[in-house]
Amino acid sequence: MPDSTPDGQPERSGRLAARKSFAGLSWAITNVVLGLVSGGVAYVTYHRDFQTSVYLPVVNGKVPLSWAWYLLVFLMIAGASNAVNLTDGLDGLAAGTGVIAVFTFAAMAVIAWIRSGAPGHRNDIYLDLAIVGAALIGATVGFLWYNAWPAEVFMGDTGSMAIGGALAAFAIVMKVEVLLLLIGGIFVIEALSVIIQVLTFRYLHRRVFLMAPIHHHFEMKAWSETKIMVRFWIACAMLCALAFALYYRYYFEFFRS
Repeated sequence: MPDSTPDGQPERSGRLAARKSFAGLSWAITNVVLGLVSGGVAYVTYHRDFQTSVYLPVVNGKVPLSWAWYLLVFLMIAGASNAVNLTDGLDGLAAGTGVIAVFTFAAMAVIAWIRSGAPGHRNDIYLDLAIVGAALIGATVGFLWYNAWPAEVFMGDTGSMAIGGALAAFAIVMKVEVLLLLIGGIFVIEALSVIIQVLTFRYLHRRVFLMAPIHHHFEMKAWSETKIMVRFWIACAMLCALAFALYYRYYFEFFRS
């Protein structure tokens, strides 16, 4: 009889079986490290006099958070890092969606740099962000060449959590916290599927998905890895396009205020 996962589902071979290994940092140590990273980001943003309000596009309003904004910084970094880590369950899935998400932030940074002032007086932080984004895209595309199905190399926690942390950092520095929910929409869905699955199994003793995270649900429905990967890429691109449109339409007025 095959081994079972903690929620009673059959354990699968390959990548899923590897997750039974407990090598590496514990959950507690990982979150302590994320807390230290978040503290460093919060320290830098505090001394750069960042606004501690969160802008809401469409409704064109600001939510003042004061010191709670620094708690939001931790939640964004920890949440994005873990969400991308959960997405790294199929060949090319986390890397491909990560490239699309980082490209969106890089494009937003380029537009912001162009519109931040006259030539010679522009805010170069946006240019710096665009350069960092381009470097991250290049590195991830190079990795994706060997990680696409059937994968020859695997990302692991180091790569996936770095991508998630980078996405959160882009959103924090560019003051587009809300747009992270769209640009990282696939990662949000993956994380929510795990939360829903765990809560419903624990308290209702039933499962919403055949297996979580949600990409394994589609695997159990006999979708091929390539089909899941490409369709998730398409969904990610659509969400990123919506985020870019909202940024272009609403955020420049917010920056001027």
